[in-house]
Amino acid sequence: MTLKFASLGSGSKGNGTLVASGGDCLLVDCGFTIKETERRMARLGVSPADLSAILVTHEHSDHLSGVAPLARKYGLPIYLTPGTLRARDLGKLPRTHLIEGYQPFAVADIQVTPVAVPHDAREAAQFVFRSRASSLGLLTDLGTVTPHIESHFGDCDALVLEANHDPQMLAQGPYPAPLKRRVGGAYGHLSNQQAAGFLRRVGAEQLQHLVVAHISEKNNTLELARKALADVSEQVANCLFACQQQGFGWLEIEPRG
Repeated sequence: MTLKFASLGSGSKGNGTLVASGGDCLLVDCGFTIKETERRMARLGVSPADLSAILVTHEHSDHLSGVAPLARKYGLPIYLTPGTLRARDLGKLPRTHLIEGYQPFAVADIQVTPVAVPHDAREAAQFVFRSRASSLGLLTDLGTVTPHIESHFGDCDALVLEANHDPQMLAQGPYPAPLKRRVGGAYGHLSNQQAAGFLRRVGAEQLQHLVVAHISEKNNTLELARKALADVSEQVANCLFACQQQGFGWLEIEPRG
């Protein structure tokens, strides 16, 4: 069974990523209304009724706002950390599975490894997915790349990686000073240069797909992100840049060996 992934949209106005293998399909985060989620999923040839579960990275509204309404309408189980659950009143949920201590778990045939990341949220997690001999890392919404993170995400076959902002654009941009400090701080978001540095340290040659994601519409440009990542993206078989409105279409990960 081939592991594949796609995006409903990536950015501060809403996030959602689909991860599928065989007959199983997971939605990681949902920052859209039910109607918008249904529309964006239909564009990718799936329906919320096809989902096996929703996974949540953290409680910020661009990742969480649509999770509970979608779960209630379609009777979907939700996987999230205790801290994320306590951070927001999500109302009555169909089924809740707590991710305790970032312990790995499985949803059908998809193995999921939650990874702790430094972000200004109660108990944020990012994820590595494995199915048979393929692996996918989702790594956004973090202010610092730690050795712990590198050990989990450095050997993936495909990677969705945040390059949120250009430091100079952020400094000169429209955000108020406290928000600039938050975004650019150790618990904020990765800059273009931080994303490039991570890839240089772990090596990108093994990546079949690199998706540069969560690109700020106010504090970054595609041109600046491409330039910062140019030397490492050349080593990747397929590199693309996710956008807020279109996300990206299905990408298949070939099994190793």
